Amino acid sequence: MKIAPKTVKARAMAQMLFTSAIEAVDPKLALQRALKAHPVAPGGADGHLFVLALGKAAISMATAFQDAVGQNGAMGQIAQMIVVTNPENIRPIVGAEVLATSHPLPSQAGADAANQVEAMLQKAGAQDTVVALISGGGSALLAAPKAGISLEDKIAVNALLLANGLDIRQMNLIRQSLSRLKGGGMVLAAAPAPVVAFILSDVIGDDLAVIASGPTVAPIGTPQEACAILKKGGLWEALPASVQTVLTSTHQVPKTLQATQNILIASNTLALAAMAQAAPISTQIVNAALIGDVEAAASQIIAAAQDWDQKTPTVLLFGGETTVTLRGTGLGGRNQELALLIAQKANLLPPNFVFLSGGTDGRDGPTDAAGGMVDAQSWQRIIQGGGDPSALLANNDSNRALALAGDLVITGATGTNVADVQVLILQP
Repeated sequence: MKIAPKTVKARAMAQMLFTSAIEAVDPKLALQRALKAHPVAPGGADGHLFVLALGKAAISMATAFQDAVGQNGAMGQIAQMIVVTNPENIRPIVGAEVLATSHPLPSQAGADAANQVEAMLQKAGAQDTVVALISGGGSALLAAPKAGISLEDKIAVNALLLANGLDIRQMNLIRQSLSRLKGGGMVLAAAPAPVVAFILSDVIGDDLAVIASGPTVAPIGTPQEACAILKKGGLWEALPASVQTVLTSTHQVPKTLQATQNILIASNTLALAAMAQAAPISTQIVNAALIGDVEAAASQIIAAAQDWDQKTPTVLLFGGETTVTLRGTGLGGRNQELALLIAQKANLLPPNFVFLSGGTDGRDGPTDAAGGMVDAQSWQRIIQGGGDPSALLANNDSNRALALAGDLVITGATGTNVADVQVLILQP
C-alpha cells in the first residue's frame, strides 16, 4: 500500500522530533553541565574518589566524569570506577571496570556486579567520596537480593511485577524492600564516606527515590506498604515463600541518609521541551505524565486529538511511562502496543494523522525496536502483510504486527534513558 505524500512528510517530522528528544538528554552533555555547577572532590586531603556508573546511560556518564576530572588535573584521585550497564550499550573504558548485566529482568551477572560494587564501597573511608552516576535501568542491572532471597526468587518477582501492570513507583517500592542496595542501601554500604549522586531521570515527576530504585535516596515507603500493594493487586499468593518472609520481617531503611547529595541532571521534561522547540508547526505539550495502562493512554491521546480545530497542522506531545498487562505470549513493549492501539482506533482520528511512541533508550521491552510509528493505513498494511492485527494485539504481539506494516521505530541503543515520548501529528 502506497503511503500518501502528506503522510510520508509527517512521518519524517515525527522521526525528527523523536531524534531531537534523544539528543536533548544526551547524558554526557548533561553531566558536563552539572559537574561545572557541582564539582566533586575527596572529603579529605589524602582521600580518593570511588565511582559507580549505573544504568543504561552509564557509559556516557562515566566517560564524561573522567573527562571532567582529567581536565581538572585530578584523574589520579579516582581510586576505582565500576560501570554497570546493559549489553546494548557496553564498550570498554580505560581506567574502569565495565560490566554488562541484564534488563528488564535481573540475572546472575547483575548479582555478581552487585557483589563487586559492595566490595568497592566498603573500601571507602571518611576521607574519600563515593560518586554515583545513576540512570534508568539500574533496578534490574544491579541485583542484590536481601539475605534469604535467592536470585531465582528475585527474578520471579520482577517477572510478576512486569506482567501485571504495576506502575514504576509501585514496582520500585517492592524492589527496594527486597534489595541490599536499593532504597538508600548504597549509602549505607558506603558509610562513613560521603556520597554524591548525579541522576538522569527516567521517571515521570523525577522522584529521585524511584529512579533506579533510589540507591542513594531514602526508600519510597515501607515493606508493609509493599505487602499492601501486592495483596491489593492479587499477587501476594504468587510470591515465593522466601519473599513473603522477608517482606513481613524486614526493617525499614532510615528516612534520613547522612552526607548524601543527589543532583538531577536531565529528565523527560527536558526531552519534551526540545521536541516542542524543534517542531516546525504549531505544537502543544498535552500531557507530561502519561502513565497507567496503554489502553487508557490511547484513549487520552485520542481525546486530545478530538479537540483539534481541524484547520491548522498541529503537533501534540506526550511524555511518560505506560504499562502493559500481559494476556498473551507475543513479543512487544509498551510503546509498540500503544502505537498498535492507536492504529486500531484510526477511525477516531483525522485521516492524515501520524503517531509515534518511543522509548528514549532505544529499546522497548525485550525487542530491538524503540517503539512504533503508525498512520491511518497501518492496520490495513498489517492485513496486507498476512497478519491478523486484532489477534496480534490480543496476544501482546505488537512487534510482529508493526513489523508487518513497516512501522517499527528502530534506533539502536541511544545511551540515554528518560522514559518515553509520544508525537501525534494532525493535519487537514
